[in-house]
Amino acid sequence: MNHDLADPGTDSLLPTRQSLLSRLRDWQDQEGWRQFFDTYWRLIYNVARKAGLSDIEAQEVVQNTFVYLSRRMPKFCYDRQRGSFKSWLRVVTRSRINVYCRTQKAGQDFIRDPLLEEGNDAAQAVEELPDPAGDALDELWQREWEENLVSTAFRRLRAKVSAQQLLIFRMATFNELPLGQVARKLRVSLPQVYLARHRVGKLFKDEVRRLRKEME
Repeated sequence: MNHDLADPGTDSLLPTRQSLLSRLRDWQDQEGWRQFFDTYWRLIYNVARKAGLSDIEAQEVVQNTFVYLSRRMPKFCYDRQRGSFKSWLRVVTRSRINVYCRTQKAGQDFIRDPLLEEGNDAAQAVEELPDPAGDALDELWQREWEENLVSTAFRRLRAKVSAQQLLIFRMATFNELPLGQVARKLRVSLPQVYLARHRVGKLFKDEVRRLRKEME
């Protein structure tokens, strides 16, 4: 793959609006597909890794999943009443991991084009593959989704607050350091720490709330 999937990089997790999903019907819309890839590759990669696959194997799953999606998205109709896109992508990812594990166990090559696997009905069948570890993967997916959402919200704050305020918030919230210790480590006053935590905390909660609404 051209992307180094093991490198977290600085790309942001963009919200999957219906408008973006509509753009994906056009394979020539390179910007739309770039946004889509940047949105979800890390999520799929992390789920595959935590499902027990190696770095290389997880990259294979990511690549295969996006090949599959590129075949499906031109005909994909987003109907929220039938379920969220998040749920559908979870099923697709789970099936790709399942197919990979199945082919490896059987000593077969992992087919690069998922639609060549099982004939004309592969697109539907691959989403319905039985998976004895399905519940565990569903729980893993939910955890990774939440972590990606939080990480995305945090990355987006970089454009809204100073680096020092962001560091204060990270140390006080994510690292759970006492505010006095944060002030001493950064050589700032305690009121500055209180102010930064309050201001950035409000922005962070607003961003998480907005992303959750847009992405799910």
